[in-house]
Amino acid sequence: MTTSAHLIIRARDQGLRLTTAESCTGGLLAAEITEAAGASDVFDYGFVTYSDTAKQDMLGVRPDTLKAFGAVSEEVATEMAEGALKRSKAVISLAITGIAGPGSSDNKPEGRVCFALARTGHKTAANTVEFGALGRENVRQASVDHAMDMLAMAVN
Repeated sequence: MTTSAHLIIRARDQGLRLTTAESCTGGLLAAEITEAAGASDVFDYGFVTYSDTAKQDMLGVRPDTLKAFGAVSEEVATEMAEGALKRSKAVISLAITGIAGPGSSDNKPEGRVCFALARTGHKTAANTVEFGALGRENVRQASVDHAMDMLAMAVN
């Protein structure tokens, strides 16, 4: 897994600012990034948008997207990442939305997490990982680890 110190150094060396938009991880990714000293050099905002209303109000996720695809979808993750980018001074944004559990929701299984990485001037990339029913804490930590690896690839 990528460490916050490595991520901060790489982002600072390139003059990049980062922001996050989180749902099922509830701010754990922002906490992981800011764990290392110097995070204020590269970290701008950490949006925690747990409810659909928060996703709409804070990030501009469209109600039609939520209705058509559900909150746990690459489409919503994409709108979250792009909305966070627009509402910050960052050039890279990472969004996470998923079902940490316990149990499934809206016919989507526990452990399904959707990610999106938006970068100014680039097409937003989204992916879904099926972590499985690992338990709430483990799904959330696996999501943060995956997101950190995505961010590391974006700043390398």
